[in-house]
Amino acid sequence: MKPPQLADRLLKLFCAPNRLEEIQGDLHEEFAYQVRRVGERRAKWRYWWDVLGFIKPFAIKKDYSTTQLTNPIMLRNHFKIAWRNLIKNKGYSTINISGLSVGMAVAILIGLWIYDELSFDTYHQNHDRIAQVLENQTLEQGIETYGALPFPLSRELRTNYPDDFKSVVAYSWAEQILAFQDRKFTRGGSFAEPEFPEMMTLKMRSGTRLGLKDPASILLSESTAKALFGDTDPLHKTIKVGNKYTVQVTGVYEDLPHNTLLKGLGFVAPIELIFSDDTDHSYMNNWGSSSFEIFAQLNPNSRFDDVSRKIKDVFRHHTESKSQPALFLHPMSRWHLYSEFKNGVSTGGRIQFVWLFGLIGVFVLLLACINFMNLSTARSQKRAKEVGIRKAIGSQRSQIIGQFFSESFLVVALSFVLSFALVQLVLPVFNEVADKQMTMRWSDARFWLLSLGFSLFTGVVAGSYPALYLSSFQAVNVLKGRFAMGRLASIPRQVLVVVQFTVSVTLIIGTLIVFRQIQFAKNRPIGYNREGLINIAMNTPELQGRYDILRNELLATGAVANMAEASSPATNIWSSANNLEWRGKNPNQTSAFGTICVTPEFGDVVGWKIKEGREFSRQFPTDSMTFVLNEAAVKQTGLKKPVGETIRWHGQNWKIIGVVKDMVMKSPFDPVVPTVFMMNTHERTLNSIHIKLNPALSAGMALEKLETVFKKINPDAPFEYKFAHQEFAAKFAAEERIGKLAGFFAGLAIFISCLGIFGLASFMAEQRTKEIGVRKVLGASVANLWVLLSKDFVVLVIISCLISAPISYGFLEEWLQKYEYRTEISWWIFVAAGFGALLITLLTVSFQSIKAALMNPVKSLKSE
Repeated sequence: MKPPQLADRLLKLFCAPNRLEEIQGDLHEEFAYQVRRVGERRAKWRYWWDVLGFIKPFAIKKDYSTTQLTNPIMLRNHFKIAWRNLIKNKGYSTINISGLSVGMAVAILIGLWIYDELSFDTYHQNHDRIAQVLENQTLEQGIETYGALPFPLSRELRTNYPDDFKSVVAYSWAEQILAFQDRKFTRGGSFAEPEFPEMMTLKMRSGTRLGLKDPASILLSESTAKALFGDTDPLHKTIKVGNKYTVQVTGVYEDLPHNTLLKGLGFVAPIELIFSDDTDHSYMNNWGSSSFEIFAQLNPNSRFDDVSRKIKDVFRHHTESKSQPALFLHPMSRWHLYSEFKNGVSTGGRIQFVWLFGLIGVFVLLLACINFMNLSTARSQKRAKEVGIRKAIGSQRSQIIGQFFSESFLVVALSFVLSFALVQLVLPVFNEVADKQMTMRWSDARFWLLSLGFSLFTGVVAGSYPALYLSSFQAVNVLKGRFAMGRLASIPRQVLVVVQFTVSVTLIIGTLIVFRQIQFAKNRPIGYNREGLINIAMNTPELQGRYDILRNELLATGAVANMAEASSPATNIWSSANNLEWRGKNPNQTSAFGTICVTPEFGDVVGWKIKEGREFSRQFPTDSMTFVLNEAAVKQTGLKKPVGETIRWHGQNWKIIGVVKDMVMKSPFDPVVPTVFMMNTHERTLNSIHIKLNPALSAGMALEKLETVFKKINPDAPFEYKFAHQEFAAKFAAEERIGKLAGFFAGLAIFISCLGIFGLASFMAEQRTKEIGVRKVLGASVANLWVLLSKDFVVLVIISCLISAPISYGFLEEWLQKYEYRTEISWWIFVAAGFGALLITLLTVSFQSIKAALMNPVKSLKSE
């Protein structure tokens, strides 16, 4: 008696009647496979092993409640058959696993990026109770929000609102030269009040957070201490800050992570150092000078909104400003993601990109799942007979669905493992592009729970349609040969292909618009010449008040065309005023102007363009009480003939002697700031040296000569400089980063979509082998066959382009609205994106189309 016959009798003894046919069908199928694989003799042993495996659970007790979906033995059988199907169809398996692994890798990368964004500033233990005090001012151009506030405000809030605030600190960021013996370098850090380290919960490696209570102390970050002292214990060592302040190290704290706005905090010094020359406390008590940021930590029972209402009018009691200044608290949890304000209201910020990239991650993963669905349903004719036989021998639809889901989960599991390898490989490059320091969170249980849940979700999404579709075939029709796909059977696949390319083309259009906006801003006239222009910070006392000596020494080298000093670099405006008065000004309106103090040579150094009047000159002593306005300032004042007019400021009259063309000194995407320039040589005001290099010399040679002069005049400080064109280019960093990320994801989306197209084209060519052979015999050319096999995909891509155009236009038009200076969305961008998608599709499909068209018709007809 053959094994299947004997096994049938044993199964009738032990197995429940309602499961007998199901188990018999699976065992017979397994036996036939083993006979083909290893021969009848070895197959018998394997068959009996499987029979015993099926009988064992039922020989103990007659409990037949376990379904095939939960029976571990049947689950093992499902995955065994799924593995065989993968091995048997290596090409389709490779496409599915490759597409899913890339899609999952993109989703993981975006997930890490979103987690990093959402966890910004959570390093600080008190992050949920810390806020920055901001100020809204009502100006002629609308309500503007400022973070720079006067120093005495900190003391005012701390003293008068003890029930609301646990602590309030004033803070000022600065780049300072730190020196210990022969080691000197510049680090970014802060001058802050003593409670700052405790408020921000700096993690001390040595020393104490209370060290700043000593006015002659300093706290160093771990990396800064290492750079200054090497492996020597830094505590109680004496260093110099800015070649001016001698302080003692009282603590070393852990370097702050990259995902905090205080990253790069190299030192924290007492704020009293800034006021060391302020013997009469006039600067310390000055409510008119807004040069500090104010941070506050609330008491446990206080709420941000309630406290904001209480402190709203504090500033108005100490100033007579017509701008109606109103204070409010901006919580730390919103600093990073909600940093943009419009008309005094938080309108968002990077949170928009969190949503955007989250959607991109979902869509890219969906593209990979669509590949799996399409290829699975495209091969439905090959799987139809399998489904028919299973149903004929008693398999229920739920059991067949379980089989197809097993295949889906197996593919997802393999893709998940491969995606981890891809993420680990790409993460360093991704970090560099995204300006992050993300790592795989291997030790985080939440990471693994989310990853497993994410994999299960992907498996369900990818396998649901094939499982439900393939399991719906009628056994009678299939086995009688009456099964036909029908003309409408391909519509779901076509819809999914359209969805794939709609997403891909939308991402391509978005990437093109982002880079076009960046290029548009880069090509904007900036009103001055930044070539060969460098800026050197005057952050040591040796450079203060030595303008003439330094300028003469530099000009004598022949490496410098000219030199000037100013209160701001050419790429920024560090001070402003809203108390200027002029003839015809509306007394009920307040206007803000940028204010920059310069030496007379400033215009020649930066190459500004005089539109009316003249620039400053040493030949006119009265120029010390004059203004030069830019075009934006003239427009804001409404003066028709500004030259010769008088502007009253701080109780004095300032005469307008000239107008210069607008200079883009702040964001290249925003309107030019109305700015007034004044000639001033006060050493406390001028803090930036501008040097125009001699174009006849190479930059390297000129800088060597400059370094010699600066080392002579300022020997205890390192020679450090910044090129204006590099500082200007840095203003595009955020937009360029978004553009690169969008381009990266668009490329991967196209890659995944093309993988699916490649698989479908391959399957279509295989299905139409006989048709191609007949057409070739009847005289069809390779070109005719290429068009035949390609036209369906071309039509789908064209439909995708037509759908993506209005979607991308609506989204990008809204995105561009946040830029005052923005590009137009031109029609050719949509044409270029569509043409590119068509070209990529044709290249992908052509490989299979031409391969099928070149096949020998005799061979193809014989194979049928």
